[in-house]
Amino acid sequence: MKLSQFKISVPDNLIATHPAKNREDARLMVLDRKTGKIEHKKFKDILNYFDDGDCMIVNNTRVFPARLYGNKEKTGAKIEVFLLRELNRESRLWDVLVDPARKIRIGNKLYFGDDDLLVAEVIDNTTSRGRTLRFLFDGPYEEFKKTVLSLGQTPLPKYIKRKAEPEDADRYQTVFARHEGAVAAPTAGLHFSMPLVKRLELKGVHFAEMTLHVGLGTFRPVEVEDLTKHKMDSEQVIVPKDCCDIVNKAKTAKKRICAVGTTVMRGVETSVSTQGELKPFDGWTNKFIFPPYDFSIANCMITNFHMPESTLLMMVAAFGGYEHIMHAYKVAVKEKYRFYSYGDAMLII
Repeated sequence: MKLSQFKISVPDNLIATHPAKNREDARLMVLDRKTGKIEHKKFKDILNYFDDGDCMIVNNTRVFPARLYGNKEKTGAKIEVFLLRELNRESRLWDVLVDPARKIRIGNKLYFGDDDLLVAEVIDNTTSRGRTLRFLFDGPYEEFKKTVLSLGQTPLPKYIKRKAEPEDADRYQTVFARHEGAVAAPTAGLHFSMPLVKRLELKGVHFAEMTLHVGLGTFRPVEVEDLTKHKMDSEQVIVPKDCCDIVNKAKTAKKRICAVGTTVMRGVETSVSTQGELKPFDGWTNKFIFPPYDFSIANCMITNFHMPESTLLMMVAAFGGYEHIMHAYKVAVKEKYRFYSYGDAMLII
């Protein structure tokens, strides 16, 4: 398949800049991937599509406040630093993106917070915007981490053209968030509230938790027309044994197994045995799923409405069928569904 086959026109007024007032009140498009039939519901109506013994696989990664604002030494120029991942705990080394990149060179010192509470030195260039920073901090690691978290802001995606607000600290996390390490939320999970989870559990639906720490590679634009030549960034995945046990039991019983989001789908498809069962995994994945693709575990999926030409849209098209998904997106635009991270949801059955 070609990149140009995933072009969609999404009007600016459909890009959600704030979440729905209540998580489960987002709209839900239900797509039957065999027939292409579309229904329009509310997310809380998801209760009607799942029964005793069915299973939902969720991503329990937790977003950390990865966006820092500071100043450059001498010039005092304002800079933005986006923390991507910790490279070395003892040396306080971090892989980051900087903006404006052209002004930030090896050897520069960057200052953050009142009274320059935190100082970092640029020690390497990794990409055009990427840098390696060494934070100069003498205290214990816990104190350093606390300082970083207190200065950081919720890393809302750039297409949400506003500063992070206090409510984002809660609403840009799923109710499953436990293990810190993501720089973006696994957005399909944002629609679940704890009462909705409880109601699903009362119906006998089992929740299986895995971890995929979402990196910015998820959003890296595809710049090659031939999709086989696109390389995904690696992201850390942990699929524990108890998750596998829940999923494999549902699979044996031929129940519904729902991947809540593209991150879950990628994590699950990274860790499949030759017998088609889910097996424990602790490592990294750079798996890129696009049509045509045979899925091994999940037989339904919850997802948001994604950016045109994104790897996320390509995976959804592989699962729901290219024609069905492209038609569904046209319907979503016509029906004024809200798009992207804080937008509405789709259930593919």
